[in-house]
Amino acid sequence: MKVSSFPPQIGPGCRVLVLGTVPSLRSLEMRQSYAHPHNLFWPFMGVLYDAGPELPYAERIARLHAAGVGIWDVLKDCHRPGSLDSSIRVDSEVPNDIPGLLDDYPTIRAIALNGGKAQQVFARRILPAIAAERRDALEILALPSTSPANASIPRDVKLERWRVLLEFAPPAARTRRRTQSGARMRRTP
Repeated sequence: MKVSSFPPQIGPGCRVLVLGTVPSLRSLEMRQSYAHPHNLFWPFMGVLYDAGPELPYAERIARLHAAGVGIWDVLKDCHRPGSLDSSIRVDSEVPNDIPGLLDDYPTIRAIALNGGKAQQVFARRILPAIAAERRDALEILALPSTSPANASIPRDVKLERWRVLLEFAPPAARTRRRTQSGARMRRTP
C-alpha cells in the first residue's frame, strides 16, 4: 500500500523540527499527525508545551508553532502494509525535501528524529543532501519513538529524553547559543 506524508506543519520562527517516518494508518484516516490513541507524541507535547491530546488538533498545532516547534516526516511516500515502520519497503522510500525546508526556515537549529527508522532514513537519504554550512548549524537529536510499537522503553524514560526539545524551543521564548559546530547525532541520555 502506498503511504504519503502530510504537508509540513511549521510556523514562522520554527527552531526545532520533529521528524517522524510517515503517518500511520490511523493518522491517515484522521488526517492528523500522531493520531493513534496510544502514541505518546501528543501526551508528551501536553507536558512540554501544553499541547496535549485533549485539545482540538488545530489548537495543538498552534501551540507548537507558538513555541517554535514544527512537525513533518522524513518520507514523502513509501509502500508499507499496515502501520509498522519495519514494514516499509526500502526500495520505495521517497524522502521529503528537508534540505529545501531548511533553506526556507533558517531559524531551525535542531532536528528531532522520532524513532529509529526516522533516524535511519534521515542519515541515509536526507543528511547527505543538506549543504555543509547548514549541517554545521544543526543539532540532530535521536529520540525514542513515541509509537505504541516501541514498548521497550518506559514512558517516563522516553519523556525525559524528549525534554531535550526545551533546550531549543522552550515554552517561553529564549535563545540558546551553540557551543560546538557541526551537525552531530546526539542520543538523549
